Amino acid sequence: MGTIEVRARRKRIKRNVRNAILATVGIAGLITIAAVAPKTLRLLKVSGIDAKLRYRTKNVLYRLKQKGEIEFVDRDGKKYARLTERGERSLELMRQKASFVNDRKKKWDHRYRLVMFDIPERRKSTRERIRLEMRGLGFLRIQDSAWLYPYDCEEFIALLKADLHIGKDVLYAVIEEIENDAWIKKHFGLPID
Repeated sequence: MGTIEVRARRKRIKRNVRNAILATVGIAGLITIAAVAPKTLRLLKVSGIDAKLRYRTKNVLYRLKQKGEIEFVDRDGKKYARLTERGERSLELMRQKASFVNDRKKKWDHRYRLVMFDIPERRKSTRERIRLEMRGLGFLRIQDSAWLYPYDCEEFIALLKADLHIGKDVLYAVIEEIENDAWIKKHFGLPID
């Protein structure tokens, strides 16, 4: 395996561990730190990830705390983890991404959704993250900051705006018609009239 493949695999594993831990804490509401590792590893085993990742769970928990997605509380001499408001937003964003797969199977309503953004240069990493999210979910790039999608994605965009704190910098529009859109329909596998 090449170095790029190895790095990509590590990122994917890290993301899967993070998502599993976030989901575990989110489902349980309040969970003891000692219980997170075994429950998470069961989730990871189901998702096909090697159980050798046990040692990473603690590090991921502390990274989630640093990002403000979980907080630790002490009760009866035990340490518990629970989601913060930011963690709940992140979990909801994960759920919205997962529902995108189902949305693609819906019948198209003959409208396009246009997402445009103008994020200042000082927030370049945020701009790159939103592009990465759009690309990953199957949006079509019309220009660097203009992306198209044929299905309703308003809730996802609202959650993304809240998560990245870019509310005023992103515009969402529903478009009835685009001239010469046969190439767009072909890209998304939509019926060409």
